[in-house]
Amino acid sequence: MKIEQRIAKYSRKTAETDIAMEINLDGSGRFTGSSGIGFLDHMLTLLARHGQLDINLTCQGDLEVDNHHTVEDLGICLGNLILKALGEKKGITRYGHAYVPMDETLVRICLDLSGRPYLVYKVTIPVERVGTLETELVEEFFRGLVNHGAMNLHIHLLEGGNGHHIIEAIFKGLGRALKQAVALDPRSLDKIPSTKEVL
Repeated sequence: MKIEQRIAKYSRKTAETDIAMEINLDGSGRFTGSSGIGFLDHMLTLLARHGQLDINLTCQGDLEVDNHHTVEDLGICLGNLILKALGEKKGITRYGHAYVPMDETLVRICLDLSGRPYLVYKVTIPVERVGTLETELVEEFFRGLVNHGAMNLHIHLLEGGNGHHIIEAIFKGLGRALKQAVALDPRSLDKIPSTKEVL
């Protein structure tokens, strides 16, 4: 069976943001571009590296208002990209998980590319912001990702006290779980991993 390139482009333009993104699910782990929010760019860099994804971003957001619209819309765009790049989802592993320790922090990520959006986010971040990113927006990013990527994502903070470490461990864990979930099973390249025959 010929394996198609799993590359997608997606753009979203509203009165609040103008975003264009590209993804390669079988990339080398590179993030290029900028959201205008330094710490979020750092997190997207980690996501790409640990997920072995290539992500290219151009983004103009109303950061003079606050970061909310930009962060939420980036989650929406990334979810749409992943869904588009997966196509019919033939041959994928479908499930992924990761435990990521970072000093005092331990995070568990469990992911199912099920076609059914559902987010479980059990995380308390003890600071209001890291860099210029409001920490309450981390959940908004993942909600946009889940709803538009049609995935089931569970994020649990098991241990942690440092806000930077917590968020960083989450993004690294997502990258690693996503890498597992999108991986191709050579025994089932022509099959959709569901008894329903559709995801």
